[in-house]
Amino acid sequence: MSATAHAEDALVLRQDESGVATLTLNRPKQYNALSQAMLGALQAALETVGADPGIRVVVIAGAGPAFCAGHDLKEMRSHTDPAFHRALFAQCGQVMLTINRLPQPVIARIHGIATAAGCQLVAACDLAVASENARFATSGINVGLFCATPGVALSRNLGRKPALELLLTGEFIDAPTAMQHGLINQVVPLAQLDAAIGKLTDSICNKSALAIRMGKELFYRQLNMPLEDAYACASEMMACNMNSEDAREGIDAFIAKRKPNWKGC
Repeated sequence: MSATAHAEDALVLRQDESGVATLTLNRPKQYNALSQAMLGALQAALETVGADPGIRVVVIAGAGPAFCAGHDLKEMRSHTDPAFHRALFAQCGQVMLTINRLPQPVIARIHGIATAAGCQLVAACDLAVASENARFATSGINVGLFCATPGVALSRNLGRKPALELLLTGEFIDAPTAMQHGLINQVVPLAQLDAAIGKLTDSICNKSALAIRMGKELFYRQLNMPLEDAYACASEMMACNMNSEDAREGIDAFIAKRKPNWKGC
């Protein structure tokens, strides 16, 4: 195991183990609020792990008692220039897009609260596992600010009515409800959270890196295509995948009843 953060007070800590990079939001006293500096640090960390061929899965976690409380409201109120706010929300949107476009699957590890842009961060990740004590809300509406950008991510995870209920009421939902709505994949006791994440990352790491990378990219690309175009795109991707060394190796290993030796090509 190696920690690649330069200091314990870095805004985002990175820890690598067995092909898994864990990025930990590190403003625990502020419930990991997404300040401009925090978003910049997370963007840089995501770009670094995305370019690292040794990393197979990325986990985003939060230090302290919560996952992420959303934007830093004190910082937002300290600026009266609309240009600052436009830049801040665009910066946050870019972080979410980077997660979506990362070649590796990204898993949110949630405990405590995930509110507003913190809930958006959960929705932006490919997979999400939460502890039983986790709670989720898009609470901006309670202070007169509709969570418009979190709504983009939520509307792509939840049905319209559950998403709008969150956005219009600002009320919390618990982890089982979040799983029922499709915001998260699993709910486990807090003491078992790391084990559940580990089981998920182990399963992904045991698959072909090429197939995972191609599959994630195709999954998101086809979502907004007309059905016929989506099938054409997926068919072309499968044909390319089928002619890769990993696919040939995987099929041969299956027939021979042995473990495949993935090469990532």
